Parts: sequence; C-alpha cells; structure tokens
Amino acid sequence: MAQIGSQATTSQEGHGTKTVFTLNTGDKMPGIGLGTWQSKPNEVREAVKNALQLGYRHIDTALAYGNEAEVGDGIKESGVPRNEIWLTTKLDNPWHKRVPQGIESSLKDLKTDYVDLYLMHWPSSTDPDDLKKHYPDWSFTDTWREMQKLLGTGKVRNIGVSNFEQENLEKLLSHPDTKIIPAVNQVELHPNHPSPKLIEFNKSKGIHSTAYSCLGSTDSPLYKDKTLLELAEKKGKSPQQCMLQWGLQRGTSVIPKSVTTKRIEANFQLDGWELNEEEMQKISNLKDRFKVCGDSWLPEGAKAFFGNDE
Repeated sequence: MAQIGSQATTSQEGHGTKTVFTLNTGDKMPGIGLGTWQSKPNEVREAVKNALQLGYRHIDTALAYGNEAEVGDGIKESGVPRNEIWLTTKLDNPWHKRVPQGIESSLKDLKTDYVDLYLMHWPSSTDPDDLKKHYPDWSFTDTWREMQKLLGTGKVRNIGVSNFEQENLEKLLSHPDTKIIPAVNQVELHPNHPSPKLIEFNKSKGIHSTAYSCLGSTDSPLYKDKTLLELAEKKGKSPQQCMLQWGLQRGTSVIPKSVTTKRIEANFQLDGWELNEEEMQKISNLKDRFKVCGDSWLPEGAKAFFGNDE
C-alpha cells in the first residue's frame, strides 16, 4: 500500500491482452477486463463464464449493479481458479457509514473470501433512509478512513475510488485521516470524453486510471465517427478494437461491457497489432464530446463532476 507522503508510482508492461499495470501497492492488474454495468443477472453469469474461458482475467462489478451473485456464479462455472482472476467491486452510496457490512455483503454474493480491488463507487454519502439526502455529518473522507481499515483484514487487497475528479481527489488526499493513496480511480474515459488532465493528475499522484464506458456505452455515437471508421478500416479492425487499443496504449486499463459472446471475444482480439503515434493522435483529437454518466441524480450536496478534467 502507498502511504501519503511516499513516492507512489504505477507502471505498465506487455501489449494487447497481455497488458499488465503495476499499481502503487505492487499488485499487478490485467489491463483488459469485463465490465458488468447494466448487465442483466441471467445474462451476466454467462458473460462472466464465457469471458474467463476466452482468456479474460479481470472482472469488474459493483453492489449497485445488483448482479454480484450472478458474477460469482459465472466465476465458479468458468472453472478458472479464483487466484488467477482480478476481481473488482464497489461500495454503494447508501453503505458509506457501513463499510464493513458493505464488503461482507459483496463477498457473500460473490462467493469469495476477498476482492482484489474495492472502490468507493461515488463521492456521495447517501442516507439509506432517504436516497435524496446526503448525510450532513459524513463525507467521503470519513468513508475512506473506514475503507483503509479493510486492508488489514485479508478481505480486500487494494482500495480505490471511482467517479472522482481532481477537486474531490485533492480534498481526499489532503485530509488528515487519509493515510493511504488510492490504488485506482475508475472514471468514464473514451475518445469523446478523454479527460487527459485527470489522467495526468492521477498519474502524478501514483493513482492508476481505469476506463469505464470505454466504448461510449450502448449505441455509442463513436461507432459512427467518420475518422474512427476510416482508421478502423485501414487497420482491418473494428472501431471498438481500435478504441480499446487506444485506451491501453494511453496507459489506462479498460473494462468493456458486453453480454454477447461474439463481442466479448472480439473485444479480446488485441494481440499482434498496435496503433502508431499518428493513429493514437487521430483518436485522441476527435472533436465531439459527450458523457454517458452524469451526477444530477446524486443527492443535493454531493457532486462528482465539475467539467474541468479535459
């Protein structure tokens, strides 16, 4: 674990599906994983099983997704040993005052003794008795204080955050109760929401960036982007494969979501080719902008996005 005040660093090795990121704790996280947001329970079990059997070794889920039990079933049915899989889950907003209970709930549903990475899903401490309210006496810095205690329990190997922009990260890192630097910040990242400033800030603090909605989510406008389509055709690859390779080559792990075996397989066909510098720049400089995930649904007093991470 990386203590506040230490020179926390991350590193990257390998290419394509062999890409591995060494976190500030020294643990090695596979660069490409299967995302499970918006995956229905009966579909996600098969998706996880199939992904693992195809060679994926990184699965991302969350208590809020309501599918942890089925993810756990898929892991078991895959036949892949648990110690070969990187498993990430997240603490839901109404559980911020109940961190020990939150991880226990996830472990029970996932049918495992530990997770490799436990993230604070949002910087929002929501009152479970009224989801429209934010606790007046509890901040995400209090939640992080409690999450730090999990590292000595054997139930959690790494802790991190999700949906944290620079303003909230600075607040967290400067708080006197913060002793451990987050290992990962999982945020929305794709060519129409590239957030280079946030990635650079994360890196400067030794925090690895994981890209969710890395393809722009369902029916993504990116699939019709002329520049991306032309580049993909030239490479003999799909736009999705080019976006995933772009994400890996810019130093972020990627967790594309799919429940279709054909797409899960296609998303993993990243070996034996790369994007050159000119191709990387073309994707990085796409002009359009959109965001899949907003924060307007959070209770009053909680804000995740400030629009200044570009």
